Amino acid sequence: MTTARDGAARGGTGAEGLRERKKAATRQALGAAAMRLAVERGLDNVLVEDIAAEAGVSVRTFSNYFGSKYEACCAIAAERGRQIGAALRARPPGEPLMAAITRAVLDQYGHAGHAPDRDWVAGLRLAFRSPPLQGEQLRAQYAAQQELAAAIADRIGGDPVADMRPAIIAGAVAAAIGVAMDRWLRADPPAALAPLLGGALGQLACLADGAVLRGAAAPCVPAGSAVLTAAVLTAKNVAPPGQVTHPDRAPDPPRQTRPARPCDPSE
Repeated sequence: MTTARDGAARGGTGAEGLRERKKAATRQALGAAAMRLAVERGLDNVLVEDIAAEAGVSVRTFSNYFGSKYEACCAIAAERGRQIGAALRARPPGEPLMAAITRAVLDQYGHAGHAPDRDWVAGLRLAFRSPPLQGEQLRAQYAAQQELAAAIADRIGGDPVADMRPAIIAGAVAAAIGVAMDRWLRADPPAALAPLLGGALGQLACLADGAVLRGAAAPCVPAGSAVLTAAVLTAKNVAPPGQVTHPDRAPDPPRQTRPARPCDPSE
C-alpha cells in the first residue's frame, strides 16, 4: 500500500496528498491499537473487531489495510523499515556508509532512549511467542531488508541485481537489529533499546572494518561512556574520548576495566 512518504516523493499534493496522509494515519492507528491490545490482553484474546473498535474504524476498514491481526501487529515495524531506507537515501553523500546506516536506523528509534515498563515488555514477549506473529514479523523484516538493500545500492552506485554487496550489507544490518531487539526483549531489568541498537551496529562496523576477522586479541567494542554516545559521535566522524580512529594505530591509555580493542565504526 502506498504511504504518505511515497506520495510526497511522487509530488502528490492537494486532495491526493491528503488522502495518502489519511491512509497512512489510519494504518498507523490500527497497528498501534493491535499491538497495544495484544500486550494488554494477550494476543489470543484480541479479535479483529477489538482492534477496529480501538482505532475507531469499522471492521471493513480494517480489512482494507490488513489481512489479519498478526499483520496489523507488525504494521509499525514494517513502516519503520521503509523509513530506514528513506532516511539512508537522505543522508549526506560524503558520509561513510556504516555511519549513514547507523544514523538512519537510530533516527527511527528516537523514542527508545529509556527503559520501558516491565509489564509492557513481559506482555510483548508473550505476544511474540505466537508462531503466526513470528511469521508475520519475518515477512516484515524481509521487506525492510529489501528496502534497505535498494537504498544501499543507490548510495554506492551498485546494481541491485548483479551486485551482491547491497543485499549482504542489508542482511548483516537486519541481523544486528534483530540481535539488539532480542537482547532488549530479554533484558532483566528492562533496558533502553537505542543503546543496544547502537552497540549492535557498532559491532557490525567493527566486523566490516576487519578487526574481528583479523583475529584481534580482545573484543572490538565502541569506546566511550555509553554505546549510544559512541554510535552518534562516530556517525558524525568524531571519535569518543579514548578511542582511536584507525585499527592499526596504537590505542590511547585504556579507560575501561577490561581490555578492548577500540575501533571507529565510521570507517
